[in-house]
Formats: sequence, structure tokens, C-alpha cells
Amino acid sequence: MKKLFTLVLFLAAFAGYSQNAQVPATVKQIDPNAAVMTVENETIDYGDVEKGKDDGIRKFKFKNTGKSPLKLVNVKSSCGCTVPEYPKTDIMPGDSAEITVKYNMGVGRFSKSITVTTNGNPETIILRIKGNVTDPNAPAPIQQQQNMMSTQQK
Repeated sequence: MKKLFTLVLFLAAFAGYSQNAQVPATVKQIDPNAAVMTVENETIDYGDVEKGKDDGIRKFKFKNTGKSPLKLVNVKSSCGCTVPEYPKTDIMPGDSAEITVKYNMGVGRFSKSITVTTNGNPETIILRIKGNVTDPNAPAPIQQQQNMMSTQQK
């Protein structure tokens, strides 16, 4: 009888607790009238480009496909070698705009990200640039090794 009483007491306490438990409010409601930033292409591939013959400037084109004005709250790059410029005024529904990105064209392969924070849906968009910058005046890797070895022997 004691076991049955303990079981009933436990079940009653559990049922009372579960009714008072609150669901976390982490699910954000999507506003059907929000601004929507629709980017033409979220990744720009520079491909193989030659240092000195490419200015490193590319443009991400986007449109506000939502029902409210779109504001770019913040646009920042993953490093100082990539500088974004973006519109500081609201982009009205149906209007298009651009984010201009300038990469410093350091020799070698690169992959950088630009984080765009908006007042719309989605709030955060990640844009990417990637490519490979070559330098035709740079010595070939074997020549570099030979130059290093001859310098060390002196």
C-alpha cells in the first residue's frame, strides 16, 4: 500500500510540474509584411586573376522582394583585406541595390565572407568571395627554393 501511495504521489507531482513548465520563447515569428533581401548570387568567384590587372572590385546585386522598406543595419567582412560599401538609405519594396566589395588582391588563393545584417527576413545573410590571385613576376616555386638555398650557403 505504501508503494502504491508513493507512486500516486509521484505521478501527481509530475503532472502538476509538467503543466507549469513553460516552453522557451526562442522561436521567432516571421512577419509576413517584413522586408526581404533577395541576393542575385551569394558567392562571387573571381577565378584566376592576375595581380595588377584586376582592381578586386565586385558587386553583389540584391532586391527588396518584401513588403516593407529594407535597411542594411551592418555589413562587415571577415578580415581587413576585404572592404564592403553598402547603401545607407532604405531600399523600398521592389527596388534593387548593390553591395560593392573590394579585395586587396594579395597573391594566393582566398575565400572571404561578408556578413550582412538587415531589418528584414532573413536578418543575417552571408555573402562570399573566393578566387586565386597570381603574380606572373613572382619566381617559380623551384626558383624560390634555389634562391633560398644559395642565400643560406653564402
